[in-house]
Amino acid sequence: MTEEFNSPEGINLDKGAQANDAAGSTPETDNINFTSRIDLSGLQQSIEAVKSEISSVIVGQQKMIDQLLVAILSNGHVLLEGVPGVAKTITAKLLAKTLTLDFSRIQFTPDLMPSDILGTSVFDMASSKFNFKKGPIFSNFVLIDEINRAPAKTQAALFEVMEERQITIEGTTYPMEAPFLVIATQNPIEQEGTYRLPEAQLDRFLFKIAIDYPKLDEEVAILQRENALHDREKLENIKKILSQADILKYQGVVKHIVIEPQLIEYIAKIVTNTRENAFLYLGASPRASIAILNAAKGFAALRGRDFVTPEDIKDSAIPVLRHRIMVAPEREMEGLTSEQIIKQIIDTVEIPR
Repeated sequence: MTEEFNSPEGINLDKGAQANDAAGSTPETDNINFTSRIDLSGLQQSIEAVKSEISSVIVGQQKMIDQLLVAILSNGHVLLEGVPGVAKTITAKLLAKTLTLDFSRIQFTPDLMPSDILGTSVFDMASSKFNFKKGPIFSNFVLIDEINRAPAKTQAALFEVMEERQITIEGTTYPMEAPFLVIATQNPIEQEGTYRLPEAQLDRFLFKIAIDYPKLDEEVAILQRENALHDREKLENIKKILSQADILKYQGVVKHIVIEPQLIEYIAKIVTNTRENAFLYLGASPRASIAILNAAKGFAALRGRDFVTPEDIKDSAIPVLRHRIMVAPEREMEGLTSEQIIKQIIDTVEIPR
């Protein structure tokens, strides 16, 4: 079975050109220059430089690194999930080291209060006034370690800032300086002293990235690198690559990536299918559709294209949807996972031609 593809906008192939293409290239067709409508050269160079810096410390995990970079380009938050020791925290710190942004790390604990994150009003004896002292959330790049260790009251403190990039305290609104990105980590196995994240909070993460154990050859490479360090700091030689202005510029560029109407409909069909799927107790909201759209544009830019393809959408769907849907209890008892259902949905929905 052969697949038919429509040519991109602005490229018309007449019958003669089609015949030449079928017969092979000709001197005339060899001179055709397919140029990108958006200049992505600077973005790609910067992204490759960031990848190189991260790969100097992290072995493998290329898929995770790509997804983190797409999240930055798409201005979205990330939830990293994996067992202890698979480099969740060090990857986030490493990524922060390559960016010239204000960075803060918050260790979530059961006794953490909302004011410990957002800040609090402190009485100034000299002026006889209350002054607001900003908390650690006031940063461009925030790492929340073990996010599921804080209770619901503390989790709720993140709702407004993650969605609206602002904080309202005592009637005063404090906007966050752009870009504002949250990377949170959690352990999926340990349940003692942890709390289930509210669905409303999970929905605010663009991606949920599941980190698995390294393969044997990767584990060997990890040990070799660790042995070669000789007590040196892993992150001491990491270079700053992207400035605050660069990130804001590239985020603006990604918004202009072209996506055809039939691909927008393709996204909508995938998300709608989650609401009608008998294996799911809870489907995805329109926020998930928007997240797939933005992430697909990020993947396209990461790959040097100024247009979205179905492959970009497929690569975005699993990390966007896996934390936004709930498997029906009877199917969960059978061992069916959200990721397996998402893959089944993607295989079911027809790809636009």
